Amino acid sequence: MGSTDDGPAGSRRESRTGRVSRTVATEAALMLRAYRSESAIYGVVLVSSLIAIAWRENTDLGVLVFTLGAVVVFWLAHVYAGTISREDTGAPRLRAILAAARSSASHSSGMLLAMILPTIFLVLATLGWLDEYVAYYLALWVGTVVLAIIGWWTAARRGGHWAWRLLSALVTASLGLLIIWLGSMVH
Repeated sequence: MGSTDDGPAGSRRESRTGRVSRTVATEAALMLRAYRSESAIYGVVLVSSLIAIAWRENTDLGVLVFTLGAVVVFWLAHVYAGTISREDTGAPRLRAILAAARSSASHSSGMLLAMILPTIFLVLATLGWLDEYVAYYLALWVGTVVLAIIGWWTAARRGGHWAWRLLSALVTASLGLLIIWLGSMVH
């Protein structure tokens, strides 16, 4: 009797496991690349600051609505500013405006991406599936975790040893926390 990995069935299982692992790794790399954009990092800080601000006076649903609404308004402001700054004056007016708006929306899309993880926790609390305080803290701290992962991954891509990766994660998360705190204090 051979092991379960012997023969054609074992090869198929091993092949399937390898494909799943590669797919997960590819998806994770794509997600990290998307979160490493300027607009996504700004969005992470913005969303965390907005959650910290909104929670002082609102319920979980209020925090969710405030955060979503504010991020969409900030995103529209970025798209508007980008459209005006990118408009090609040599092209026909409507075509130039639409091309600039499309480019700006694409460039700023990371701000919307940054809302996804915190929103999941806030929605779970709104539905009553997660305690309001737990959801608030998870929504607030997930941004810091994302920033730490970005710091770790950036150091790893540069070939840094695990200690440099850890230091990069800590510095990136700490600076992010400082900016989030300052952002919430200003409002």
